[in-house]
Amino acid sequence: MGGCFSKPKPGPDNSHPNVLKELAEELSEPLRLILSKSWNTEDISEDWKKADVSVPVFKKIEVKIEVVLPEKERAKEEMSPNGKASPIIYKANGTSRHFQLEEYPVAINPYRNLKDVVEASVCYVKDLDNGQMREVDLGCGKALLVKENGEFYAMGHKCPHYGAPLVKGVLSKGRVRCPWHGACFNIGTGDIEDYPGLDSLPKFQVKIEKEKVYIRASKQALQTQRRTKVMAKCISLSNYNISSTNVLIIGAGPAGLVCAETLRQEGFSDRIVMCTMDRNLPYDRPKLSKSMDSHPDQIALRPKEFFRTYDIEVLTEMQVVAVDVKNKTAVFKDGFKMEYNKLLLATGSMPKTLSCKGKEVENVFNIRTVEDANRVVKLATSKNAVVVGASFLGMEVAAYLTEKAHSVSVVELEEVPFKKFFGEKVGRAIMKMFENNRVKFYMQTEVSELREQEGKLKEVVLKSGKVLRADVCVIGIGATPATGFLKQSGINVDSKGFIVVNKMMQTNIPGVFAAGDAVAFPLVLRNNKKVNIPHWQMAHMHGRIAALNMLAHGTEISTVPYLWTAMFGKSIRYAGHGEGFDDVIIQGDLDELKFVAFYTKNEEVLAVASMNYDPLVSKVADVMGAGRAIRKRDVELFIRYGKTGDMSWLTGKGS
Repeated sequence: MGGCFSKPKPGPDNSHPNVLKELAEELSEPLRLILSKSWNTEDISEDWKKADVSVPVFKKIEVKIEVVLPEKERAKEEMSPNGKASPIIYKANGTSRHFQLEEYPVAINPYRNLKDVVEASVCYVKDLDNGQMREVDLGCGKALLVKENGEFYAMGHKCPHYGAPLVKGVLSKGRVRCPWHGACFNIGTGDIEDYPGLDSLPKFQVKIEKEKVYIRASKQALQTQRRTKVMAKCISLSNYNISSTNVLIIGAGPAGLVCAETLRQEGFSDRIVMCTMDRNLPYDRPKLSKSMDSHPDQIALRPKEFFRTYDIEVLTEMQVVAVDVKNKTAVFKDGFKMEYNKLLLATGSMPKTLSCKGKEVENVFNIRTVEDANRVVKLATSKNAVVVGASFLGMEVAAYLTEKAHSVSVVELEEVPFKKFFGEKVGRAIMKMFENNRVKFYMQTEVSELREQEGKLKEVVLKSGKVLRADVCVIGIGATPATGFLKQSGINVDSKGFIVVNKMMQTNIPGVFAAGDAVAFPLVLRNNKKVNIPHWQMAHMHGRIAALNMLAHGTEISTVPYLWTAMFGKSIRYAGHGEGFDDVIIQGDLDELKFVAFYTKNEEVLAVASMNYDPLVSKVADVMGAGRAIRKRDVELFIRYGKTGDMSWLTGKGS
């Protein structure tokens, strides 16, 4: 990072240090070191690389920053116990950008206000061994203290996604993985490195004095337990025609949003436009089936102010019906056209619908929007609800409605829920849990007719002949990729409708990327086999990889698939890709819903699922992410005879 600093005018004694001394009282130690030195720009630039701070604005100092934007991968901050760090480098299209400080959104230095600072001794050096984590209390909030390779690190103790205690997670090779949903954070910087979630962890200074470990932290950061990365803004918005943009993102799910945020985090300062068919800003879609009466503002991924602050434009209720890759133009349903330089296709999927008689009857829903979910809850309260399809969405909806509805019935073509995904034994255990909560199953049958009375649903007729009373019906029989508008575009789409991309999320058309549920991409875990993985976590990572490669980083995707489902207050975690498994090895008690299931094919473990066995799935994800194969024989020996061998990681006794 280059620096261009102008000096303040000398004081009465014609010396700058007196002025700087006054300012230094409110600054962190790294910045005081910078200001105490000569105002030679090269010196300041060099010292700045060592400082883990943002520049505060002072009336006595005029500051300009020249931000150099190279093509190489961004240098990462690496905080050490003494609080020194390397710089963040911003880049966009390989050019240099100049920002007035007040124009560029910089992170607030957590130590500039001494009233907001707390410092406390939290333990002795000998209290933690290498590879250990401890949740420590600073009096006004808690932090996570980590010791690795003889050095101590401190950061927020809760995962910013859903608040999981990270001390119960997995520490491995410089990062901690959340025990609930698998998000990963760098222990040196606090930065999020794998998903789900958008924010990083606040990081705190650590020092060692007389064999005691001290943490210095911002009180505010201890309370929020999250940190939004530094982001650029658009500096040339006025130069754009309303019908042209540098980056156009079709779809406003996690893939689209993470792409936009990553571009801004990397210093991209040109126009970004997202468009969505939804009427709401990006929101936490998994909650549509897990917390169905949520208000849009409650599950929004970012508030409105965020999009305004970082110049990420979102066009709601706008549907793209065609893409002209030759002229780099997207055509909207209302005839509006928008030119782009780079395009991300993140359109997700569309729910499948029934083809039976009466399918147009009122009060039959595919849960696609917040309004759909809210409406279902209202109609189901004290009434009869029927769910067609024992999919993740269908089963989560059924579980949620049991406390609202008079009755809940599930209709499914298969013999056991989740048989193809979790296996028959796990599927039956889940089915029993539902039956114990008053859910009635009608398996190995389909809907033949939806009957109405005065235009509204009255009964669901099954092919078995059974007639179910129904005031509301939810369809959860799967989804298809929302890619029909690409048929004449020249963009490569496979026989199932999925957009084909490489490891950098690039399509066959230069400048066109794709991410999320609508893509087939090479999965490293399965020898780069092209797969479709419609997981929330995976969509996040797709978006990040696409953004980095829009900036020519050459970054390839290598994340481990990680998903979860929640029903009746219990969660199933899952890591890997078990498609085609031929055996399931189970440890634990299925009846007690405390188990781990290893999904194998031939002699290799493909995936793992668990209930009440945290953080085992996160451990497996870390092992798989390191490129290490888990052998079926080792799992069997461990479960049958307690021999750890190559399974030492499972009990925490190995690396």
